[in-house]
Amino acid sequence: MGRNLQKGEQLRPVDLARGHGLSTQAVRNYEEAGILPAAGRTPHGYRTYTPLHAGALRAFLALVPGHGHRTAASIMRAVNRGVVEEAFRLIDESHAQLLDDRRTLQAVERALRGLGSTAASGATAASGPAGRFIGPLAGELGIRPATLRKWERAGLVRPRRDPRTGYRVYDEADARDARLTHQLRRGGYLLEQIAPLIAQVRAAGGPEPLEAALRDWHGRLSARGRAMLAGAAELEAYLRERG
Repeated sequence: MGRNLQKGEQLRPVDLARGHGLSTQAVRNYEEAGILPAAGRTPHGYRTYTPLHAGALRAFLALVPGHGHRTAASIMRAVNRGVVEEAFRLIDESHAQLLDDRRTLQAVERALRGLGSTAASGATAASGPAGRFIGPLAGELGIRPATLRKWERAGLVRPRRDPRTGYRVYDEADARDARLTHQLRRGGYLLEQIAPLIAQVRAAGGPEPLEAALRDWHGRLSARGRAMLAGAAELEAYLRERG
């Protein structure tokens, strides 16, 4: 909020709302959801808040950019219930996910560095009998065969059909496209965003079209990391206020 609050000072819902660009209904909703501690009541039944509630609101809003709304809400509910270890566990899970996403990005970059040689071997494989069926490729990626079929409908993979059985056969180029699609999906990209990237990689025969996407991905991961730091600072301040 825009001024220093004194311990024990009473605040109206509108005071909290104005200080954070929220509606008074949003403040009430946060209280009802357990994100804020329960409000006091005047003799006439009106809600009253304190600087402790303002600290809770600051902590929650600071946690959202790094952890997402659902996790941030769960963290605040755990703190307000006095189950701080549960809040710490949720924070640890978010950090672990961020680390996993960083590793995924590194895997994408490693895959892209090998695109030139993979494309060449894929062209050879496509003209011969080599390839794999949908089940083994899905198992390699840790996804369901239905997901590969969905990607095929979106034009992200283009398996040929075995002339005898009619089964889908994925050559090395298809496997490459499936790996890139899987990794970009984990990076938060939508299928419609991935499709032109895959098409450009096929046409260009190299990773250059993805460089801008990778820079953006790096930037978003860094922003999440910094947001987690900011959220941790506000949460620590709130924990000190709670005593």
